[in-house]
Amino acid sequence: MSSLVQSVDWLAIAPPTLAAVVGLVVLVADLFIGEEKKAVLGWVSVAGLAASALMLLPLRDGDRATFCLTGDAHACSYTADRFTLVIQFLVLGGALLAALLSVTALKDANKDLPEGEFWFLLLSSAAGAALLPASRDLATLIVALEVASLPAFALVGIKRGDKKSSEAALKFFLSSVTATAVSLMGVSFVYATTGSLYLTQIAEKIQHVDGQFHTLAQAGVVLTLVGFAFKTAAVPFHFWVPDTYVGAPLPIAAYLSVVGKAVGFSGLILVTVVALPSYGDVWGPALAALAAFTMTVGNVGALRQQATRAYSAVRLLAWSSVGQAGYLLVPIASAAYSKDAEKAIGSTVAYALMYAVVNLGAFAVAALVARTSPLNRISDYRGLYARSPLSALILGFFLLCLAGLPPGIIGLFAKVTVFAAAVDAGLGWLAVVMAVNVVIALFYYLQWTTLLFRAPEGESEKHRVPAPLTAAIALTAVLGIALSGAPQLVLRFSATGLF
Repeated sequence: MSSLVQSVDWLAIAPPTLAAVVGLVVLVADLFIGEEKKAVLGWVSVAGLAASALMLLPLRDGDRATFCLTGDAHACSYTADRFTLVIQFLVLGGALLAALLSVTALKDANKDLPEGEFWFLLLSSAAGAALLPASRDLATLIVALEVASLPAFALVGIKRGDKKSSEAALKFFLSSVTATAVSLMGVSFVYATTGSLYLTQIAEKIQHVDGQFHTLAQAGVVLTLVGFAFKTAAVPFHFWVPDTYVGAPLPIAAYLSVVGKAVGFSGLILVTVVALPSYGDVWGPALAALAAFTMTVGNVGALRQQATRAYSAVRLLAWSSVGQAGYLLVPIASAAYSKDAEKAIGSTVAYALMYAVVNLGAFAVAALVARTSPLNRISDYRGLYARSPLSALILGFFLLCLAGLPPGIIGLFAKVTVFAAAVDAGLGWLAVVMAVNVVIALFYYLQWTTLLFRAPEGESEKHRVPAPLTAAIALTAVLGIALSGAPQLVLRFSATGLF
């Protein structure tokens, strides 16, 4: 029996490790810092996440792996390859922007949110989310999934005395635990049929499973995907999303909408394309059906929010994120049928990068509006252009990106890339479903956009924008405009692949 090599490539594991260490520093420092100086913890956390993202730069030179089995250099628990670095950049960048939103939210909360615990939980979750795309065995994948999820439960319910927050956290926790338990059962089935937890070894051994274990292996494949489908908010594992986003602090809703999805789809990619490519006939149809149901339920759910004039902007963004998850799943499903699975996966990553930028930007403007309108209803956005012209223009641009309309060129190109992945894989019916859903989504995105420029009701109250919130809005706006001007920055992944 081979043993694990105990040497560690510290540079390879630096990004998630640094985030975790800064989280511990913040937790300990919170014990010794007075209430009047708690704000410094937020800036230390922001600096820690920025430093973690910068640690990705030395890793660009080539693939690195650590925690490998003796005698098998390809069986490693941690690999820092191109796929890992791109997803870690998305995760740490998303966490950094959520942290900038949180600095303002914690200041406005007036001690309703415990700062030390908040920053510790956010950094811990970010560390787990950054670990997951580098994981190359099923045990590490599940551990990383839980490290990313467990602090998120507490963050959703961290508002003191808020019943909505507590209810949202409980719903999020119970549904997540159930999904994880199902995934663990699937992992046990895969291990029983292959005798290994390493993705590369599973990919090889599962092709030679005895006939009597073939059904067990198929069940293991499907069940393993459940936990990651939950994190992606795929239907029918989406029911926690609207209430959780509304009940959570707004920066945490933004964090879950981007980083939570990155955790889910990167886990799905590793389990399907890396570990189980030979079982594409099992997971391909399953993910294609999930994609179709997810985009349809998400967009119809967003459309139904307009039944009342007082519907919540955050709830609309929650349903929108479910619909967007359906688009993210399309290329992963296409990888089962495509001759070039790497390009199909590249389409998902390209779309995810676009979605991360514009969705975080939309949440940043929502955080601005929430400062004067705590209920954050869609009607509160009427006449935003009169109160804050630049914010209204930026939010309008983000909504057009999500809709896939000019001048949101990156949103349009990303959707075309995903659409092309389905067509190239022979999934014409899925491409048609996607086209119908894009048309449905146009209605509520455009309705919200036009509301920004209507005449305001009553006097217009000018918005004062704090520096951290300004930085988050400006950063996402610059990135969104840059990607629309040079979409090849992310769309090249759909042409070159990532593995």
